[in-house]
Amino acid sequence: MADTHRISFEPVDIEMEVTEDETILDAAFRQGIHLMHGCREGRCSACKSYMLDGDVQMDDYSTFACNDSEEAEGYVLLCRTYAYSDCEIELLNFDEDELLGGAPIQDVLTRVAAIEPVTRDIVSLKLDVVEPETIEFKSGQYVDLFVPGTEEKRSFSIATTQATPDRLEFLIKKYPGGLFAGMLEDGLSVGDEIKVNGPYGSCTLRSGHVLPIVAIGGGAGMAPLLSLVRHISETGLSRPVRFYYGARTADDLFYLDEIATLGEKIADFTFTACLSESVDGAPDGVTVAAGNVTDIVNDNEADLARTEVYFCGPPPMVDAALALAEQHSMPRDQIFYDKFTSPAFDS
Repeated sequence: MADTHRISFEPVDIEMEVTEDETILDAAFRQGIHLMHGCREGRCSACKSYMLDGDVQMDDYSTFACNDSEEAEGYVLLCRTYAYSDCEIELLNFDEDELLGGAPIQDVLTRVAAIEPVTRDIVSLKLDVVEPETIEFKSGQYVDLFVPGTEEKRSFSIATTQATPDRLEFLIKKYPGGLFAGMLEDGLSVGDEIKVNGPYGSCTLRSGHVLPIVAIGGGAGMAPLLSLVRHISETGLSRPVRFYYGARTADDLFYLDEIATLGEKIADFTFTACLSESVDGAPDGVTVAAGNVTDIVNDNEADLARTEVYFCGPPPMVDAALALAEQHSMPRDQIFYDKFTSPAFDS
């Protein structure tokens, strides 16, 4: 049996146990402690923390997330860090409300209810929750889906809300050679069972916050943002919402009617379709702008630093959104995203 050690987190005064065969982040999930995280693969830096004391080792990670000089100074990525003694760790990025108040990590059995194409390369996958009968999560979070017949898993954001805890929807981009995406074409059928583990992610609305919301999405990154908009519409949250969605052409847009209906229930809501290649064929009644989504946000949101920004999409779009936030000197606690950068992920 692996040895067990104590981990003390500062400045939040929380302690927990960790065994030598699990990462510190996984141990926290197991004990209901929701540390900030993103990719969980050592590539996004969301869980970067500082070692005050203790003996640890980090598994393989990207130097983009933690460079050599930072590692030498004592910075670690908790998703890749194993403890070999009692440790004291300073959390650099945390949300006190979420630390002990997030949804528990659950293992859930689901059954495929529908597989429906929504564009030429994005599919809506709907799952019925079978055992237990419901799953707890917050809008904007993601889960791991285990690929049937393999030990592999893929991470996908949930597009639905807690209003339907017995049914989940995912919007999945079909990448050439993608393992899970390939099964959506051939190999996965209505009625098939899929194991789900989660929820994960920190791209969620914080209670009590009042700043306007700017949502920036692209591709299958529509999913968590749609979940947030659905949640805001369902709960009557009175915060301005400005939703920018980036696509190549009008043929890549989807769920426009639903977004318009949701927006009618939100006191102050706008949706802008940002088309990078052509605006021809854009449907009537939709605000369309030509160009990359982050450039359009920059042109329209002069006071971006006085908003909360939520974004999800392809890695280049996420990098551009982060650069935009830095350009506007946005405080880190007003930026929410989950960046899937590992080749282990299909979207």
